[in-house]
Amino acid sequence: MNTLDLDWNPSPVPGIERKYLDRVGDEVARASSLVKYSPESFFTEHTHGGGEEVLVLEGTFSDENGHYPAGTYIRNPHNSKHAPHSKEGCVLFVKLRQFNAQDDSIVRIDTTTATWHPGLVTGLSVMPLHEFDGVGTALVHWAPNTIFNPHVHPGGEEIFVLKGVFYDEYGSYPAGTWIRSPRYSKHTPFTKSEGALIYVKTGHLNNLL
Repeated sequence: MNTLDLDWNPSPVPGIERKYLDRVGDEVARASSLVKYSPESFFTEHTHGGGEEVLVLEGTFSDENGHYPAGTYIRNPHNSKHAPHSKEGCVLFVKLRQFNAQDDSIVRIDTTTATWHPGLVTGLSVMPLHEFDGVGTALVHWAPNTIFNPHVHPGGEEIFVLKGVFYDEYGSYPAGTWIRSPRYSKHTPFTKSEGALIYVKTGHLNNLL
């Protein structure tokens, strides 16, 4: 799904819009979305049953606990609450109500300064963001012309392309593309001259049966 082709949909709160990627439920839903805050927009305090995961794509996102500029990765656990807002406006990648109730970690990572680790093949660098009960989340940087090994994802895989163009034998996926591949899917991903930066989550589709 190329999110650049999707329309913004109004939320119940003025100044906050959403692009729906996946949604099970009505206004209170298990959802993956892009969320856009106009400048000076805000939500009243609310509780996140099932947790909330946020990657700040543009601008600065804020709540009573701090300010989170572009590149910040945030996890608010099951039944956490806050009153989010944005002074300058922001765009977020958000996942709601998808946490294991036992995963009570609060995570704040500035991915612009966090450490990269060598990947399994030359040209691949990995920044782990969170792992719990077989579910892993990371940023992966692909240097130009990197080829990964053919592999299977028993628990499924979700990708959001942040920069460059990501490829596999099924197609090409420019920045802004959201991909969800089912349990036991397999592919051979690679990059060409552009390279790529992607958000990756694996193993979580076992928990959404």
